[in-house]
Amino acid sequence: MRSGAVPVRLAGFVLAVAVAATGCSLELDGGGGGGGPDGGARGAPGSAVAAVDELAVKGRAPRTGYDRDRFGSPWVDTDSNGCGTRDDILRRDLTEVRSGGGDRCRVMSGTLARDPYSGRDVAFRRGASRVDIDHVVALSDAWQKGAAKWDRGKRVAFANDPLNLLAVGSRPNRAKGDGDTATWLPPNKAYRCAYVARQVAVKRKYRLWVTAPERSAMRRVLDGCPSESLPKGGNPTKAPQRYAR
Repeated sequence: MRSGAVPVRLAGFVLAVAVAATGCSLELDGGGGGGGPDGGARGAPGSAVAAVDELAVKGRAPRTGYDRDRFGSPWVDTDSNGCGTRDDILRRDLTEVRSGGGDRCRVMSGTLARDPYSGRDVAFRRGASRVDIDHVVALSDAWQKGAAKWDRGKRVAFANDPLNLLAVGSRPNRAKGDGDTATWLPPNKAYRCAYVARQVAVKRKYRLWVTAPERSAMRRVLDGCPSESLPKGGNPTKAPQRYAR
């Protein structure tokens, strides 16, 4: 042994004592990648990945009592622009939009140029549509993660908030069901960062919690795109009084 060298076992013992004394933890996997409350800062302020760590983590509550009607009648005019929410989103997300029937709001046809979930163009024809309006955070998922305790006004606002709504192809949307990030991601991999960022934004805005596997899945996706910004906007979290009953 060289003069002044510390035996490996002794060095390990000294390091372990130091760790115990300071309360610090060690990264044994070579570093990199970590972040959040269990490993330092994660993502820049305002990024979606940073916002993940603001979400409360709990177990999934029972689906008991869930019914679509608990979120009000579908597609009501919560923003008071004279048009129902479904037509608002179709007009926002489709191209080549045509109205009809003497109703300026009623979208009769258009094209979903690049369905975000499949990456393909999808034609919209009213009455024979292959386009759905998806709740990015599904109503049933929200019910099991906080919405069961909301009043009706907040549920109606949630169900009609443009921040939580996307025009998408019907096939991938119906495959999604009420899945969260841990159980379903868009087949179009190029859209996954934006999709998960929107789920994070909605859950943060409405103070919904996530499960531990869900948070891990959110981090896994967003760690690959740390500059993905957190979407903002949408409607207030309380619907007008006329929808609150």
